[in-house]
Amino acid sequence: MDGLYGQGTRLTRRRSSRRWTALPTPAIRSAPAPTPVHGARLQTEVDPARILGLDPGSLQTGYAVLDCAGGQTCYVASGTVRARGADFPARLRLIYEGVVALVREYQPTEVAIERVFMHRNADSALKLGQARGAALCAAFSTTAPVFEYAPREVKLAVVGTGGAQKAQVQLMVRTLLGLRGELSADAADAIGIALCHAHLRAALRAGRLGR
Repeated sequence: MDGLYGQGTRLTRRRSSRRWTALPTPAIRSAPAPTPVHGARLQTEVDPARILGLDPGSLQTGYAVLDCAGGQTCYVASGTVRARGADFPARLRLIYEGVVALVREYQPTEVAIERVFMHRNADSALKLGQARGAALCAAFSTTAPVFEYAPREVKLAVVGTGGAQKAQVQLMVRTLLGLRGELSADAADAIGIALCHAHLRAALRAGRLGR
């Protein structure tokens, strides 16, 4: 999935007005530059899986796809689902449709998503929660189990400290997966979420962690 997708429009009927209204399809931007260094692999355990990591946002939802097989984890893809515009319900729809498209393309066997955290701004927290709900509903279009991780939990698993900054997360995901090139903050966060799940899969499968 190279470049920018979703330049067309979709006809949608609104019940209240009974008119056909054209809405933009979700813009999914894949990260073109980051590529794994040849031979770079991260050791993990248990059975094979394809993990879809999601970092929900009301304007941009980061995503990442990692494969875990043979005791190794490797990078497949990452990028963002962009939802612009003043109409918030329409943006939620774009998030939903964008994640559905990702699920259909990459066929994940497990989904990892960031858990909602308390925000100082109540309106921002509400919008973030709704964006996360849209992404979750889209993830339910597959039978893959969904796992939730708090931001602090992700930072602890990837960087080693729950108080890590975004720049530190970006640096560590690059280092762990041997990535080179441009990597947005949203995509890096999604990779971090997927990596966090990859690290904890063995313990989750064995029932050593209660979730």
